[in-house]
Amino acid sequence: MSGDLVIQLAQQALMTVMLVAAPMLGLGLTVGLMVSVFQATTSINEQTLAFIPKIIAVFVAILIFGPWMLKIMVGFVTEVFVNLPMRIS
Repeated sequence: MSGDLVIQLAQQALMTVMLVAAPMLGLGLTVGLMVSVFQATTSINEQTLAFIPKIIAVFVAILIFGPWMLKIMVGFVTEVFVNLPMRIS
């Protein structure tokens, strides 16, 4: 197994991780920004108000995008295992 192959595989793995994590992070970021604007305009400084909506948003993102994320991850792992004998030789 050459160094180029390892780097290529690591690059594909990182791209897959970023693709799968993007919906959860994006929704959490959006909800966090909205909560921050709400807290700034109303002068409410409650700590739990910042975390609870973000946690709920991430869970909702997992429920909505879960099948898609699973399909992406299974496709990546399948591609790695199917092509592994060809890449090692």
